[in-house]
Amino acid sequence: MLPSESPSTRSVVGVADDLFSSLRGESTELPAARSVVLVVVDGLGAISLRAHAGHARALTSGMAKKDVARSVFPSTTAAALTSILTREHPGVHGLVGYRVLDRGRDRLVNQLTGWETDGLDPMTWQPVPTIFEQAAAAGHPSFAIGVAAYAKSGFTRATLRGAEFVAAETPAERVQVAYELAERHPGALVYCYLPEVDKAGHKHGIASAEWVAALEDIDAALALRAPAGVGVLVTSDHGMVDVPSRRQMILDEGHLAGIRHVGGEPRMLHAYLEPDADHEAVLARWRADLDGVADVITRDEAVAAGLFGSRVTDAAASRIGDVLAIARGVWAIYDGTAADQRGRGMVGQHGALTPEERTVPLLRLGAFAR
Repeated sequence: MLPSESPSTRSVVGVADDLFSSLRGESTELPAARSVVLVVVDGLGAISLRAHAGHARALTSGMAKKDVARSVFPSTTAAALTSILTREHPGVHGLVGYRVLDRGRDRLVNQLTGWETDGLDPMTWQPVPTIFEQAAAAGHPSFAIGVAAYAKSGFTRATLRGAEFVAAETPAERVQVAYELAERHPGALVYCYLPEVDKAGHKHGIASAEWVAALEDIDAALALRAPAGVGVLVTSDHGMVDVPSRRQMILDEGHLAGIRHVGGEPRMLHAYLEPDADHEAVLARWRADLDGVADVITRDEAVAAGLFGSRVTDAAASRIGDVLAIARGVWAIYDGTAADQRGRGMVGQHGALTPEERTVPLLRLGAFAR
């Protein structure tokens, strides 16, 4: 039931390659630019953007059918942002989900917000050079514009190392700072992160007035004209779907027999089995229990299908669940035995393989505009 994908489809993994080529005047995709700005609007899927085009006229006015890219699997921030910022798929950089198993310590770790509390070393847990380190090696200055609270986080050190971090409060201020830095520093690579749409979607859903308001703020920020010679690419890490409460599948102790840890997130679970569990029996039971709700596959099947990329390192493979449950439609799957059930109040969700989650905009502004 897993979707087939054309190898010619553009991937967010290749976005930085296009930018570097543009700086060298060698890109077959983009015009040459004096400096480049990469804007990532967290949580903005191409399908939801087009559905709300009237609220995002600056972004969609010149948006063609081909102005999209495919995000990675799982379609979640930790995996996808790291792929954009390292030019590698999750199978190489190792951030293969929201929460994964650290097998050496036999505990789940949060790869987005748990670096400090879960004891992850950004330099060893995510060892792939970032695009900013690669830019520095080629003689290009680089900057990352984001929210002040993220400046010193472990995830920032894992994905933005090599860039000079500059904090700005609002989307409009972040875009303005990004453009000013690109103008002042010829040859620069500037990254601008806008998380507001994602936050509104998780809390209220993409059908909400709050989500529309966040989109309008982003659109107004990006209506600012880029300086002459500065090329701007706008993309996202993933889209999302709204999950109604009636589409929450709750796993009880019977469902979880033989399973030691449940990681991932509600639309893409990593299930890690007990050492003495009957793997075939657990797999058969999950396929029966989740029939119509999720595609249930093994780690080997996921790797063979190339879901985590064409290459999977030993470190990344060790973090992938023995069994994966990839939600269909607008379902979400929860571990009902877990103490913390706050996530069940989340409306907008992502992580699976639907076009709403994996198809993201890839828009050209400034010197890149058609």
